[in-house]
This record gives sequence, structure tokens and C-alpha cells, in this order.
Amino acid sequence: MKKRYIAVLSVITLVVAAYSCKKSTSTQPLKGATLQLPATTAVYYDGGSFASSVDSLNKVATLGRVLFYDQHLSLNNAVSCGSCHKQSIGFSDNVAFSTGYEGKLTKRNSRPINDLAGSGSLFWDGRENSVNNLSLRPLTNHVEMGIEDANTLPQKLGNLGYYNTLFLEAFGNNMVTMDRISSAIGTFINAIKTGNSRLDQFNRGNTSALTAQEIQGKMLFDTKYNCGQCHNGGQGGVFLGGGSYGGNGFSFLDIGLNNSYTDMGRGTLTGLSSDNGTFRVPNLHNVALTAPYMHDGRYKTLDEVLEHYSHNIQDSPNLDTLLKDNKGHARQMNITDAEKKAIIAFLNKLTDYQMISDPKFSNPFKVNN
Repeated sequence: MKKRYIAVLSVITLVVAAYSCKKSTSTQPLKGATLQLPATTAVYYDGGSFASSVDSLNKVATLGRVLFYDQHLSLNNAVSCGSCHKQSIGFSDNVAFSTGYEGKLTKRNSRPINDLAGSGSLFWDGRENSVNNLSLRPLTNHVEMGIEDANTLPQKLGNLGYYNTLFLEAFGNNMVTMDRISSAIGTFINAIKTGNSRLDQFNRGNTSALTAQEIQGKMLFDTKYNCGQCHNGGQGGVFLGGGSYGGNGFSFLDIGLNNSYTDMGRGTLTGLSSDNGTFRVPNLHNVALTAPYMHDGRYKTLDEVLEHYSHNIQDSPNLDTLLKDNKGHARQMNITDAEKKAIIAFLNKLTDYQMISDPKFSNPFKVNN
């Protein structure tokens, strides 16, 4: 009888533990962490119509920062938005496919999220146009964060004591809604901007910000190999992301990664055969930090990326015309080793070290010693 009692008690203990993991009602941050926010914040984002003043917008962004890094936003409290978008590596992930809340892998590489304000279509396939809606996609994704019914999240977060003050300051009362959650995270993401890389300094007139080799790499990138035609620009041709090379959120290109498609890219969304194998042109700011590259993370280094354009472009069905030779076949650029070094030296100067170390974008949950 005693053994049976112990066995039953063990089963009950396991069930309770599993349920607690899935439906946490803790009023404290996870893993012995404390929430550390400054009494006042610097300006997160100095434009837009979401809030009536910079001060109130800062409070919304501060709330968004906490939500962005809070693991309670996943079904079993295992991952946060910041798990797959790490500040130190340009808000990207350092693996080909990110790990979701149950340990499963995503199907595409995690894109950096800097400079998204006004940048057009989002995600690799452009399935969202709103940064606010951007945050809802991973929340309800069955691999990423696993919130099966988004309507359950406000109640879950409302049970966490530290959100009472944050929602009150941001919105005037402590009511937690999905619209407020997405708006706050979106406001925080919109605030994440580059603008102080060596290239940005060069563009502002500091000619000593780039070396001769780096200027050569820029010229090769822009003129001889015409990479800038796709990577230079943004909405309506306006340069975004602290200068040029912000990508184009309205362009989806097939760059000849495969002869045949294993991922239809934008074609999955539109159903148009002409969109098969096309993906959103990426922002190159902080590109030196955001490896691995491409939608499937196939290239580990910038040298491998350049080698693709140099010798490995495939005759894929929707290959972009800029990547075809005068006979209509895949172009082989034959970039020399010296040219590769110069181009990579230039791309390294698109890193904004201020952004990746800025405390107002950092994880506010500090682990107790």
C-alpha cells in the first residue's frame, strides 16, 4: 500500500509540474532574475503617430522592451523574442535555424530586426507589412513560441505583477490586451535603428572613416559588381537604416541558390509561379555580425556569400535579370581574392557598435548572483 501511495504521489507531482510549466502564474521574472529598468529613458523613437509625445512613446517602448525579452510570452516560458534576435549580433541569431519553445527548429533563418520602421514588407516572404503585427506571428507559431490562442496571453501577463505599472505608464491604465502587446513590441522594434557605423560617418562627411581598401570595396560593390542596385534603398527609393544598404522591402529576388526550389519563398504566399524562389532583399547594416546568411543559413561567412556570386549562381527558373549574362544564363562574376578582401573590409564597416551595445535595447531581466 505504501509503495502504491508513493507511485501515485509521484505521478501527481509530475502532472502538476508539467501543468505549472505550461501555465505559469508566477508574479516574478523567471530563473531567479529581477527586472531592472532605469527611472527615465533616453528617446527610443522620435517619430510616428502612435503616441502624443516622445515621453509617452518612450514608456510604450520601455514596455515593449520588457515584453520582447520576457520568456512568459511563450507557451512553456522557455523562449522570448530576444532568444532568436540577439542584440550582440545585430538582433539576429547565430545559427541557421532557431530553436523554438519545445526545441524544434524553425524553417528559415532568423532575420535581423533593425531599421524596420517604414521598410515595407517583412519576413523573408513579405507576409506582413506592419511591425506591430510582426510580433504576433512568432507568438502564435506552433514551432517558435506556441501560444495556440492569443486571447489567453493577456490574462497570463496580467498575472505578472511587474506589468501593472508598465501598462499603466504606457497606456494610462493597466489593462492588458493583444493590441497593446503588439503595439508595445512594435514600438520597441521601430526604435532599433542603425546610424553610427563607420560607413554612416563616412556618408556624413568624415572621409577618414574608411580606409583606401574599404573605399575600394565600396566602389567594387556599387559599380563593378552592381550589388548596390539591389541592396541600396528602401521605400520609394529613400535610403533607410542610417544611410544606404538598408535593403529594399519591396523587392523579392531569386539569386540562383538552387536549380530547383525546395522553398518557394514569396511564391508560397502569393501563389504566383513568378514569385517562386524569391526572397526579400536584406538590410546589410551589421551584416558582419549576422551570419549565417541566406534564408536557409547555408553560408557561414561573407567569403562564402561572395563565392556564390563569383562562381556558383544557378540557372534557377526565376533568376533575377541582373544575375544573368548576355546569353540569359547564370552570370559568373569571377571576383578575385583581392576584390573579395576589399568588399568584405567595406561590409565590415556597416557595423553599428553603438546599437549592439546600447543599454536601452538590452535585456532588462538580470540574473541574480
